[in-house]
Order: sequence, then C-alpha cells, then structure tokens
Amino acid sequence: MTTTTEPKSKALQLIAPISGIRLDRYLAEVLPQFSRSYIQKLITLGYILINEQSAKSSQKLNNDDRITIKFPPSPTYPMAEPTALTVIYEDKDIIVIDKPAGVVVHPSPGHPSHTLVNALLAHCPSLASSNDIMRPGIVHRLDKDTSGLMVIAKNDYARQFLVNQFKSHAVTKNYLALVKGRLPHEQGIIEAPIGRDPRNRKRMAPVETGKEASTQYKVKEYLNNYTLLDVAPKTGRTHQIRVHLKAIGCPVVGDSVYGTRCKHEALAPWVKRQFIHAYRLGFRLPSTNKYQEFTCPLPPDLKQVLKLIASQRLKSYSVVEMYD
Repeated sequence: MTTTTEPKSKALQLIAPISGIRLDRYLAEVLPQFSRSYIQKLITLGYILINEQSAKSSQKLNNDDRITIKFPPSPTYPMAEPTALTVIYEDKDIIVIDKPAGVVVHPSPGHPSHTLVNALLAHCPSLASSNDIMRPGIVHRLDKDTSGLMVIAKNDYARQFLVNQFKSHAVTKNYLALVKGRLPHEQGIIEAPIGRDPRNRKRMAPVETGKEASTQYKVKEYLNNYTLLDVAPKTGRTHQIRVHLKAIGCPVVGDSVYGTRCKHEALAPWVKRQFIHAYRLGFRLPSTNKYQEFTCPLPPDLKQVLKLIASQRLKSYSVVEMYD
C-alpha cells in the first residue's frame, strides 16, 4: 500500500500539432518534466490514449489527434504491511531475506501494495533512502516469480556501500535454473547486449543498442531433455538470465514470457512459474568490510519439480538431495 497526495487521477488533453512524430517522443518534448521511459510506462499501462483508443509508444501521430493523459495518483511513500519474512541474516546495517516467488519487490503503478518493500517497512520502519521513494533500502531486485536471496540496506551508508559493490561486479550471485534442452557445453559464458525488444516493448531481448550483459553458466545435472544449471550473471540487466538462456535455445522451464510453460503431464501442476532460484549471495558487510556468503535451499515447489523428473526414471533422486 502507498500513501498518495491526491485521491483521484489528474487528466490532461493535448492536440497533436504535426504528423509523423512518435507518440512517446512528442510527449517527452512537450512534457519535459517527465522522462521518456516514464511516458512509455504510462502508455503501456493504458494511461495515455489517442482519440480515446489505446496507444503504443511507437505510434505515429496524425495532425489534430486528440491525446488524453490520465496521470495516476502521485505516491508519497509506501506504507508498512505486516507480512511474514524469511530473514537469513540481520545486523544494524542490512537485512538478507529469502524472497518467495510471486512477490513484487517494490510498489509500482501496476502493483501499489503487498510488495516486499511494504513487508520490510513493517519489519524495519527506517530503511535507507533512494532516488526512487518507492524503493527504500533496495539495492538490487529479483523478478516477481524468481525466489531467493536479496540484501536490503537499513541506512544510507550501507546502501552506498552495497551499491558500489554491485556497480564494480564484486557481488557473488548464483542461481539454480532448470532449462529445456541439453546444453552442448558443460560451462560457458553468454555475452549479448540486452535492451527493449523492438517488437514487444514489454519484453527484453538481445539487441545491438542494448546494455552490455554477461552470464556465466555451469551444468549441474542433465535430466533427460532438461538441464539444471548454476548461473552466475556478471551484470544485472532486466530479465538477464531468462533472455540469455532463451537466446541460446534453452529457455527456462515455466517461463511464459521468454519460453513456454511446461506441458509435461506430470510436471504441469507444479511448474507455475519460471524455475529460477537465487541460492547464493556474497558481498562485503558494511559493518566489518569482511566478505560473507549466504545460501538458501530450493523452495518446495521447485524441489517437487526435480522429484517428479526423477520419478519418471529420468535421473536418480540424488539430484534433489543435493539442494536440501
């Protein structure tokens, strides 16, 4: 939940003075107080209409098109919502938690409440400040349907200390991911710049104009036509693991955006989200400057997927016991 300064949305109407310019470019020019990315988000969420019809960021305007912008209520700060947290470690500077799948990290126009930030504020009312008031204490993120370890800063010193480590790629991040197919090499590095998919602005894709991205992987188990990987992203681009593994022809099991949902009859009831779990996180503690690693086991839903594969005699049960 977030508090707001106005109870209702504001609306603005504009008439396009020229033809041929992209909608997002035009609005960024006439509304310089808003970034182009924020305008694109409003368009995607349906807050911006052309002639009362839904629009796309790339849509070319015609002279005298009527543009309606319905601004969402302005948030001031997320509110605390008491919710159970799995705390792995905590001191005066940081909290390390095991985030469950299905939880959004911070409030946004599409998810105004019931986020990890709301739960964290109930656990620790004072978190580090941020350039984005919706992200107090947040120094990195996990996708909504990715489970696993996250570190949160309690104060501004700790936040900057951690941010510097993430920027210099000094943080250890390891994920377990189950992918469709068998990788021909037992280890490797995927290097491909990532940016918005020009064919679908809601997705990311390897594009020449994207930001540099590098992902290391190592095969842990071959499971018939699946492969269990230990993945270590060296950069932190949006959806990086999912995009890179899709790019080499091995999409993550259960990923409905970049792959396909599992259709195997025995697995389908259990694979309700992408099989990615952040199981290891290592960094220097703000309080001592000493390096420390944290780990957490696979959650029950992902363990069950591996057990079901094993029960089909595709692999021994040892693959499950390794991650208890």
